[in-house]
Amino acid sequence: MDQFWQSVSAVDITPASAIFRIILSLLLGSCIGIERKRKGQMAGLRTFSLISMGACIAMMLSIYVCQETVGPLRGDPSRIAAQVLSGIGFLGAGAIIQMKGSVRGLTTAAGIWIIATIGMSVGCGLYMLSAVSTVLVLFVLTLLEKIEHRVNVGNEARTIRLKVKGIVKSIEPYKHVLSNFNIHLSKVYVEYDYDKEETRLNLLVLIHEPGDMIDVFDALHDVMPTISISLSNQADLS
Repeated sequence: MDQFWQSVSAVDITPASAIFRIILSLLLGSCIGIERKRKGQMAGLRTFSLISMGACIAMMLSIYVCQETVGPLRGDPSRIAAQVLSGIGFLGAGAIIQMKGSVRGLTTAAGIWIIATIGMSVGCGLYMLSAVSTVLVLFVLTLLEKIEHRVNVGNEARTIRLKVKGIVKSIEPYKHVLSNFNIHLSKVYVEYDYDKEETRLNLLVLIHEPGDMIDVFDALHDVMPTISISLSNQADLS
């Protein structure tokens, strides 16, 4: 066992150490990929595994080139590896989805970037650093998310847009409905159309989980006869 550990921990790239590092990078990437797939993200198990292995191989290539040519002390093992982080930026950008001004996938994009650095650290033989980093990433993606929701720092800003028949003279009934659903009303923008006897309301709210809003819409509709109602990003106030 000691002999095996010495062979895979050697600074020089050997067949045994290379295979061990690739397998370890695969396992570490899989751990984070499984967590992302559980959250319904497009980048999941296979994506994170391939990124981790690719970064590991790039790092080993950097070391091996110097090892077999000018020597590790005279070469620059960071040249090939430095390009990995630049290339990973394109993959991260692909994981970010923008729809009607609402951005999704930033956490996955950050995960793609950090799993590449973990793969590179495995390629350098920094096994303990890689393992601890993976555990910390999983901690951030799981436990910190629960803490974030519990202390309400994960609320998302949205705009509920209503077109109401008649002139709304008090916002309190709407505020009461929103509070019943644990939705915080931040600001209110009102536009009156006296010719048509209509009111347009833009309610800027903080929503914990902007998922199923059907019950919220139904309750808001009961306040006054409502022509239309929709949920949009905070920046969309048109």
